[in-house]
Amino acid sequence: MEREGRAEAREAGSLVADVLVPVAVDQCYSYLVAGSGDLAEGDFVEVSLGPRTTPGIVWELRPATGGGNLKRVGARLELPPIGAATRAFIDFVAHWTLAPRGMVLRMAVRPPLAAGPEPQRRGVRLAGPPPSRLTPARKRLLAAAESGNVFSKAELAEAAGCSTAVIDALIAEGTFETLVLPAQPLAPSFRLEAPAPRLEPDQAEAARTLAEKVAARGFSVTLLEGVTGAGKTETYFEAIAAALAADRQALVLLPEIALTTQFLDRFETRFGARPAEWHSALGPRQRARVWRGIATGEVKCVIGARSALFLPFLDLALVVVDEEHEAAYKQDDGVSYHARDMAVMRGRLSDAAVVLVSATPSIETRVNAELGRYARLVLATRVKGKALPCLEAIDLRAHGPPRGRWIAPKLAAAVEAALAAREQALLFLNRRGYAPLTLCGTCGHRFQCRNCTAWLVEHRFRKALVCHHCGHVEPRPDQCPACDATGSLVACGPGIERLAEEAAALFPSARILVLSSDFPGGMERLREELEAIARGACDIVIGTQLVAKGHNFPLLSLVGVIDADIGLASGDPRAAERTFQLLRQVTGRAGRFETSGRALIQTWQPEHPVIRALVCGESERFYEAETEQRRRGALPPFTRLAALVVTGKDAGATEAHARALARAAYSLPAGDTWRLAPAGGLPSEREITLLGPAEAPIAVIRGRHRFRLLVRAPRSADLQGFLRALLAAGPKERSGIRVEVDIDPQSFL
Repeated sequence: MEREGRAEAREAGSLVADVLVPVAVDQCYSYLVAGSGDLAEGDFVEVSLGPRTTPGIVWELRPATGGGNLKRVGARLELPPIGAATRAFIDFVAHWTLAPRGMVLRMAVRPPLAAGPEPQRRGVRLAGPPPSRLTPARKRLLAAAESGNVFSKAELAEAAGCSTAVIDALIAEGTFETLVLPAQPLAPSFRLEAPAPRLEPDQAEAARTLAEKVAARGFSVTLLEGVTGAGKTETYFEAIAAALAADRQALVLLPEIALTTQFLDRFETRFGARPAEWHSALGPRQRARVWRGIATGEVKCVIGARSALFLPFLDLALVVVDEEHEAAYKQDDGVSYHARDMAVMRGRLSDAAVVLVSATPSIETRVNAELGRYARLVLATRVKGKALPCLEAIDLRAHGPPRGRWIAPKLAAAVEAALAAREQALLFLNRRGYAPLTLCGTCGHRFQCRNCTAWLVEHRFRKALVCHHCGHVEPRPDQCPACDATGSLVACGPGIERLAEEAAALFPSARILVLSSDFPGGMERLREELEAIARGACDIVIGTQLVAKGHNFPLLSLVGVIDADIGLASGDPRAAERTFQLLRQVTGRAGRFETSGRALIQTWQPEHPVIRALVCGESERFYEAETEQRRRGALPPFTRLAALVVTGKDAGATEAHARALARAAYSLPAGDTWRLAPAGGLPSEREITLLGPAEAPIAVIRGRHRFRLLVRAPRSADLQGFLRALLAAGPKERSGIRVEVDIDPQSFL
C-alpha cells in the first residue's frame, strides 16, 4: 500500500525522503530520491550523515520543492520495511517520554543492524566416486552418507564418529559436494484445538470473550483478574489461538522472560510447539532471525520481555501483558517508559486487542476498569475447586525468634511439619546477599560504597562486599580499615544467604536451595533450579521476589515470609500497594496442586492495613482504601507525575543547575493547555505543581550527585508540553551535567 501510494507523486516529479537515523537526534534528515527507484516509507536505506554513512529509515516521502542542495539517498538495504503502525508507535514513545526519536528507533532496529547479513548454511552430500584411499574413518563417512541426503558437517561427523577435517578432505577429492542449505524455519506449526483437560466454566466464558475481542479486529483493553491458581494463563491462551486461527500475530509480555521455562512448557502443551522468544539472553544472530520473521509475518507468536513491544509486527492482533502490576515493566535506563502503558498504545495503533493479566492488578489498571476505559473479567476461584492458602500473621513483638535468629519458632515448627509430610517449604525474604550492612563493633565504622551514598551488602558466598546500585565489589577485610581492630566486623540484619545458614542449622537433613540472581551461572542456572524445585529435588526453597513471579511448584505447601515490613518503611507512595502485591503473589505459590496451602507472615505490624487485608482476605477493601487515599492525595492515577533528575560530578554545580531549572519554570508564560501554580501557593485543580529541587534520597550513584524535581499535573494538562517548554527555557546542560526526564516515575530514590 505505501509503495503504491508514492507512484502518483513520482509521476509528478522527484521526491524527498525524510530519513530518521538511529542516533540521539529528534529530527529527520532530508535526502533527494534519485530517479524513479522503488522506495517506500519504512524502507531501510543508507544515507550520508556528516563524514560517515549510516543506515536509516524512510519516515516520509514527499514531493520535492527545490532542494537542489540535498544529498541523494543511498542504496535501499535488504531488510523488511518498518510498517506504519510501528513507526507511529516510535513517534508516540518519543513524544511521551521526551526521548529523541532516533534513540527510540534504535531500540526497534538495532537487532538486524548489529547482527549484519545472515551467513549461509552449507551442507554436504555424497556426489562423486569413492576416494582413492579408504581409511576406517572415510568408510564410516561413506556409510553414513550413502542415502544421498544433505547433512551439515557437524551432523555427518557426529554420525560417523570422526572430525570435520576428514569431510573436508573428501570434498577436496570430489567425493562430497557442498550445497547451500535453506534457512532454518522460525515459525512452527501450532495446534489450534485445545487438548484435554478443558477449561472450567468461568475460564471458558472469559476465554470466549477474549477470543471475540481478537476476532473483532479492533482496539480493546481487558483486565483479566483472577486469584493465584485460577488458570489465567490457560484462559488467555484461547485469545492467542484466535489470533493464530486468523493467521495474525500475538505478543505475550512477561516480567522475567528468561525464567519462564514452565510457561513455555505450558504453551507447548496447549499449542504443540513453542513460540519465538525475545529477551537479552538470545544471541545477536538469533535476535536478528526473530526480528526478520516478525517483520515478514513468518513468526506468529512471540513471548518477550518489555523490549518486544518495539518489534516490527506485520499484523498484530493481540498483546498480552502478564503480571501487569510488576515493576520490572518499567525501564529506567536510556529511554524511560512503562511497558504496560506502552502496550496499550501499541494495541491502539495496531487495532489489536490488549489483555492485562494479574492476580493483584495495579491501582492504575483497576481505576481504568472501574471508569469503563477497560473491560474487566474476574476468575474468583482456583481451578478444580482448590482452596486458597490459609494465611496467618506472626507478631514478632510477642512471638519472635531468639536474638540473632530470623525464623520464629512457629514458622520453624510449620517447616518441620511440611518436611515430615514430604512437602516443600518456601522461605521468602526480599533481600539479596548475607547482610545489608557491615560495621565495626569497636569503632562503629560502616562500609559504604566509594561511588554511591549506599551501604555495601555482604555476599558471604562470594566473600565480598557489593554495591547493588553501581556494582562496585571489594573483598571483605579481616580487620576494620578505620581502627585496625581484628575480628570486630559485625553483619547487621539478614539476607537470603544468612537465612540459608540458619535454615541449615535448624533443618540439617533438609535439601536447601537458595534462589538468587547474584550467583554465577546466569539465567540458565536459574532455569535449571526452578525445574529442580518443580521436580521435588529440594525440600526448602529460600528466595527473593524471583520466586513470586508466576511459578508453579507442585509439592509446595508452606510459605514463610521472614520480614513482611521491608517494603512498608519507604516513602514511596506505592509502598503499600507493592507490598500487598508481592506478599499476595508469593503466598499464592502454596497449595496450587494436590497439597493444601498455608502461609505464615512474620511482621512487627500485624495491625497494618496491608497485613490485615492479606490475612483476612479483604483485598477489595484494601484496593478501595488505597484508591481513595490516592484520590485525596492527588496522586496517580488521578494526576500525572514526572521526575526531573539532575546529575553531575560536582555537587554545587549540580544543585545550582537544578535550582536554575526551577526558577525557569516560574518565568514561563502559561501555555494553552497548562498553567503552573505559584511557588508556595495552593494549586487549583487545573494547575501544574512543581516540587523541589531536593537532594535525592540516594544522593550519589556512580559518582554522580543527584537532585530531583517532581512535577504533578492534572490529567487534562499537557504535561509533556510543559516539560518541553521548561527544558527549552532552562539552563543548557554543560560541564557534564545531565537532566533525565522520567514520566510516571516508579522509583523516588
